Amino acid sequence: MTDRSAEILDLAARRILILDGAMGTMIQRYKLGEADYRGERFANWPSDVKGNNDLLVLTRPEVIREIHSQYLAAGADILETCTFNANGISMADYGMEALVHEINFAAAKLAREVADEYATPDKPRFVAGVLGPTSRTATLSPDVNDPGFRNVTFDQLVTTYYEATDGLVKGGADLILIETVFDTLNAKAAVFAVKKYFDECGKNGGRTWPIMISGTITDASGRTLSGQTAEAFWNSLRHAEPISFGFNCALGAKELRQHIDEMAHKAGCLVSAHPNAGLPNAFGGYDESPAQMAEQIREWARSGLLNI
Repeated sequence: MTDRSAEILDLAARRILILDGAMGTMIQRYKLGEADYRGERFANWPSDVKGNNDLLVLTRPEVIREIHSQYLAAGADILETCTFNANGISMADYGMEALVHEINFAAAKLAREVADEYATPDKPRFVAGVLGPTSRTATLSPDVNDPGFRNVTFDQLVTTYYEATDGLVKGGADLILIETVFDTLNAKAAVFAVKKYFDECGKNGGRTWPIMISGTITDASGRTLSGQTAEAFWNSLRHAEPISFGFNCALGAKELRQHIDEMAHKAGCLVSAHPNAGLPNAFGGYDESPAQMAEQIREWARSGLLNI
């Protein structure tokens, strides 16, 4: 067990830890344009980059810093790095694969600086280095006419996750969050890459980092996109020995509760949840208010269903 693991487990034994919230919707409030995303450095980049939120840690770091600060001021214990798509596969959409390590390092360093500003002996703040799901799936074919076709391999996923992990760790992340898992095989590749990285650090007298895993139930059937129930998802990834296991996105608190309840009784670790603000309306927006979500999550807490 790492020092950070022991510290997190000790805190979680005394109270529920608070993870920060969404990054994308917070960035939308700034109404940034193409020029904002490009900055001076990428002014002549050959393709559009608006929407590449992870790039902002290089071009508009003050925006990401301010968002981190707002979450910490609101009471968050754990900050997620702005690296959801900062992997070689997703960054290929912008032709920015070469920036993966730099973005992950910069994002973790930025979150680390802000977390340290807010940390106190009574309320330490942690940085979770985010490894997102990538834009491809190792389990399912993107071609309905060719079920056996795959547009990514396990080894390719391992390579891209390893590169991202190296940047996150060197930038100052306290733990690694493998999140929004819709394909368990993708997550297995992420776990393999992270464990491989830890093993190689250990050979040089290094340490390991706690791992958080958070999947996403894609619809009312209660399954991930690759077809697993909550219990099957846990059984497929328990070998990672995560410090926490849970679900995020896709569903609102009302719809997600039964799956968190199941995890609370199945998972042999801390349980985490960060649901959407309800289900999207006909226009793709979210109508659930903070007060409505708080009331639902309060019941979860009283029922002892979650730790983060």
